[in-house]
Amino acid sequence: MTSTPAAPLGPLPSLDSVPIDSILMVSFGGPEGPEDVMPFLENVLRGKNVPRERMLEVAEHYNHFGGVSPINQQCRDLISALQTELKKRGIDLPIYWGNRNWHPMLTSTLETMKQDGRKRAIAFFTSMFSCYSGCRQYRENIAAAMLQAGSDAPLVEKTRMGFNHPKFIEAQSDCLRSALSQISPKLRASTRVLFSAHSIPKSMADHSRYELQLREAARLVCETVGHESWEVVYQSRSGPPHQPWLEPDVCDRIEQLHTDSRIQSVIVQPIGFVSDHMEVLYDLDQEAADKAKELGIEFVRAPSVGIHPSFVSMAVDLIEERLTAGTPRPCVGNLGSSHDICPVDCCLYPQPTRPPGAGRPA
Repeated sequence: MTSTPAAPLGPLPSLDSVPIDSILMVSFGGPEGPEDVMPFLENVLRGKNVPRERMLEVAEHYNHFGGVSPINQQCRDLISALQTELKKRGIDLPIYWGNRNWHPMLTSTLETMKQDGRKRAIAFFTSMFSCYSGCRQYRENIAAAMLQAGSDAPLVEKTRMGFNHPKFIEAQSDCLRSALSQISPKLRASTRVLFSAHSIPKSMADHSRYELQLREAARLVCETVGHESWEVVYQSRSGPPHQPWLEPDVCDRIEQLHTDSRIQSVIVQPIGFVSDHMEVLYDLDQEAADKAKELGIEFVRAPSVGIHPSFVSMAVDLIEERLTAGTPRPCVGNLGSSHDICPVDCCLYPQPTRPPGAGRPA
């Protein structure tokens, strides 16, 4: 199985007179058995200058869990929760699902939608923060799938990014409260909250609002909960050592915090991820947790939002905004609501600097 190359992005044709008749869930995908692991990783890394030993190292992460990534089942669970919320609101739209790197692939999903007679869909990405890997690349993937499906392929538009939607902040705040409740009361106030997100190349970050949005969301969560000690860290970098990626790395930062006698406990909250998939289970629950244990630091990993009722409700809010003109676009904080239709140069990642092994914050 090979990935469809991304199509160049330009303005999408307008079908404002055509009603939205479907929803498309767009995610990264993951292997669902040992035999899927290497083909999946070859899809992810195709065209990227990543040493084979690095691919084999990552394969072992999956093999440690029986070759099954939890991300696909988590997408199924989210779709089920969305269907329940849509029905509750009287919205009768089918949900389709397409992935970038593993089945169901976007190309086959768009073909199915075409065969079903769908004309216009609204896409919800399992990524709340803006950057090439988390937004524009998905848009390129959709454009390529539309081209492959040919004439009569449905037009696919996207919801806005939900990083500062009040219900996203509410869900994340509940996750932090849950984690704080597990910290010894005497250590709670001094506990450092490390909001973790997938690292991306600095050159990618320079062309997006990724860092700004992450800091804003983290600030809003801590203000909501009333916790003062926090920072943003990064994880799961995969590029060559000579190329600058966003830092600090979560494990490096835990090691640095060990030198501060005032900090005896940390919470790592995967704010950049919407579900507990492989990079959370391995990079945080194992590597970061082991580093903290080695240093004698109390460690708690906050849950991801998953199918938290507020997160599910937010997703349907974002869909409703596109269904009905004049629907309120709630947001909190200082950055305002994100755009629906991305500018042509939004989250651009100029060639030829796209690095080998660029990851995704999904």
